[in-house]
Amino acid sequence: MSLVSVSIGSNIDRERHVRAGLDALADTFGELRVSQVYESQPVGFEDGRNFYNLVALFACDWTVGELQAWCKRLEFANGRLPDSPKFSPRTLDIDLLDVGGLTGEHDGVSLPRDEILHHAFVLKPLAELLPESRHPVKGERYQDLWQQLDCDDQPLWPASFIWRGVDLSPGARA
Repeated sequence: MSLVSVSIGSNIDRERHVRAGLDALADTFGELRVSQVYESQPVGFEDGRNFYNLVALFACDWTVGELQAWCKRLEFANGRLPDSPKFSPRTLDIDLLDVGGLTGEHDGVSLPRDEILHHAFVLKPLAELLPESRHPVKGERYQDLWQQLDCDDQPLWPASFIWRGVDLSPGARA
């Protein structure tokens, strides 16, 4: 069994789609560890509403290809169009961040996902869940990478979010 980390994001009907993503992950893979939900401005495009973003962890023995295909099916089942432009609003976006510390290309997926090192909306929730774990390539702890990230132009803040009766962001402003 490998520890898998995924980022989840949505800026179209955010609560419904994030809940659908979490429900599908839990129903398929069992117990999840989930970060706070953060709200952030869209990165890379100006036409769009703010995103909800978070990271989820789970144990799994699937191949990277099986995981990637499952994530894409879930996105499409939640209204994401297969040919949608890269920088466009999204109903549901689920990306593999790390699968058991694998590095390089596996089943057409580059691991660990490069966004970990560049986007606050990925690194902050990952550092929250795995502060002492080390990035498989850089070798630095996620909490240290978060402290080093220049995110002045990437504001994010906790969003009030309840999933299955649990407040995922207890410090968020309502």
